[in-house]
Amino acid sequence: MIKIIYEEKLNNSTPELKYYAFDWDDNIVHMPTKIILIDADGDEVEMSTDDFAKYREKIGKTKFKYNDSIIVDFAKNPFRNFRVEGDKKFLIDAMKAKKGPAFNDFKEAINNGSIIAIITARGHNPETIKEAIYNYIISGFGGISKTELIKNLKKFRNLVDEDKMSEEELIRSYLNLNKYHPVSFGESSNAISPEEAKVAAMEKFISYVKAMANKLNKKAFFKNDISNNFIPSKVRIGFSDDDPKNIELMKKHFDKNPEKNLSIYSTSGGKKKKM
Repeated sequence: MIKIIYEEKLNNSTPELKYYAFDWDDNIVHMPTKIILIDADGDEVEMSTDDFAKYREKIGKTKFKYNDSIIVDFAKNPFRNFRVEGDKKFLIDAMKAKKGPAFNDFKEAINNGSIIAIITARGHNPETIKEAIYNYIISGFGGISKTELIKNLKKFRNLVDEDKMSEEELIRSYLNLNKYHPVSFGESSNAISPEEAKVAAMEKFISYVKAMANKLNKKAFFKNDISNNFIPSKVRIGFSDDDPKNIELMKKHFDKNPEKNLSIYSTSGGKKKKM
């Protein structure tokens, strides 16, 4: 999970403003989607994303035992279920998934109508990830509440004096404000590693939420019934991921940029730990 928080406590009638970004697999949810490897007999072997985070440095470099097989390498097109050709499967698997260590934060973000980003090594069409979250909202997946989301979205729109929308329009508008970064999507995805692409996506999201906060502040400032105390506080940022390699590179990058105020957490093994 990657989590960005920007918070302003206004008064009892106005919502808190929070911004989040999340890795998907083994953070928000544990997906049943598998990576395809090949064993010493030439047979394909499926590996979970959680196990892949543990074994990824060995695959194709050294043989190792996995379950009852000796893994020698990746199969042909090993990430077929994690790319555009697996978009339909992603939507199905998302509804079968189990809650991950970041799910409660994700649920809170959605129910509060907070702006989020999904920053994942997957390569699905961004619209597919957006649709999966829409399905979560409509179905009430894991305690996500359409009613709470609608209530908070109406508060935000009233805060900045924007036009009224139907419930469906509110949800779709909200989802369109969020950011979806499947960093293996598109032709340019092979130019840099997924870890580096996640860092770049994080930088973009930080810039986006800061700009959005300033924009919202201006709208609220000029609305007659909002006091001049609506001024953004310092953005507090947190990043967490279950993959140690992602943690390592993100920490290395943002240690050189302390002004970004990033706190880093590992969720490896399903437990959140500050690094």
